Amino acid sequence: MGHAEVPGGGSGCTVVLGPFRGAVEIRGMATGTRELDVLSPHHLVEGVDGILLSGGSAFGLAAADGVLACLEDRGEGFDTGVVPVPLVPTAVIFDLETGKPRPGPDEGRQACLNASTGPVGEGRVGVGAGATVGKARGPDSSVPGGVGSAARAWGKNWVGALVVVNALGDVVSSDGSVLAGTRGDDGEFIGTDAFLLDGAAPDTFPTAGPEKAMEGEAPKAGTNTTLVVVGMDLPLSRVDLGRIARVASGALPRAISPVNTPFDGDVVFALSSGDEVRAVPPGQIMSLGVLCRELVEEAIRRAVRTPPGDGE
Repeated sequence: MGHAEVPGGGSGCTVVLGPFRGAVEIRGMATGTRELDVLSPHHLVEGVDGILLSGGSAFGLAAADGVLACLEDRGEGFDTGVVPVPLVPTAVIFDLETGKPRPGPDEGRQACLNASTGPVGEGRVGVGAGATVGKARGPDSSVPGGVGSAARAWGKNWVGALVVVNALGDVVSSDGSVLAGTRGDDGEFIGTDAFLLDGAAPDTFPTAGPEKAMEGEAPKAGTNTTLVVVGMDLPLSRVDLGRIARVASGALPRAISPVNTPFDGDVVFALSSGDEVRAVPPGQIMSLGVLCRELVEEAIRRAVRTPPGDGE
């Protein structure tokens, strides 16, 4: 895994390099993506060469060009008989600001060059450099988001989770208390759920509700997103990885509230670097899915607890 930031910071990208089999679960309603179809179990190609998470909204999808070029230089990719074609599904978060550079091919290539098996940099690094959390009252009431990770042994194997949290809603602890989220005028967390419900009763909706709940500079569709990668070295098929991704996505409503909104583009990837593919009993898939869900929850909370720039 490798991070890279744009000149001056404030946005960036993060790549997870394979090869591996993969699957994807789309949860948000405002996604920005590239080449997700290659993760379908019906696709001709059995595996992919990397996953890229990028800032810059749809502009940031261009960072994948740099990852492809780097992998092509290494001779990696699907053998077409002409040149190897690297396959790198990509998803983006919205962190655009006027005058701020966006990740492009240079940052994608640098993230690829920076990739290692060392400790994962967390906080406001890579794709999380410009991430924020809690934007129900607009960006001025938000707090920093970022990258978080978690890993655990499962028998003789390892399972890990990597997330970037750029959510509209609050990041909450297991008891529901707000760890990071929308702030009131006094700087204290106000609880986004309660804020959105206040004044939005059916007899007043839609005239009083949205104006009350979205006072100030309201969020716009597609301006928030949480992206998740769960990875393992188990011999899972693409179909089973899809099941894992679906169960793991249950972490989002347990750690972020509200989530999967019309303003978020949440995506969950599940990856396996295991060489073989074997049938895995449904009960083990369920247990592994719960483990992945727990790791994603932990990673989401670490993303907002980690000091900005930690691990650079």
